[in-house]
Amino acid sequence: MTRPLEQAISEAKQLSEAEQDAIARLVPDEIESDRRWEASLARWPEKLSSLADRAWAEHEAGGSEPFDRLQT
Repeated sequence: MTRPLEQAISEAKQLSEAEQDAIARLVPDEIESDRRWEASLARWPEKLSSLADRAWAEHEAGGSEPFDRLQT
């Protein structure tokens, strides 16, 4: 087990049972979501590459802003 996961579990142990149960329901869903996302990307690598190329072209054409400006 990694240190960050051990720390997260240690913090979760300090929560109420209801809060622990809520986290316990979220974790498997998040893991499954990540697996589906990775499988989807693996199925269509050319689509991902095409989207990345379009995003980069838009950025190069001045169509993007630094992220920190979007937060203000």
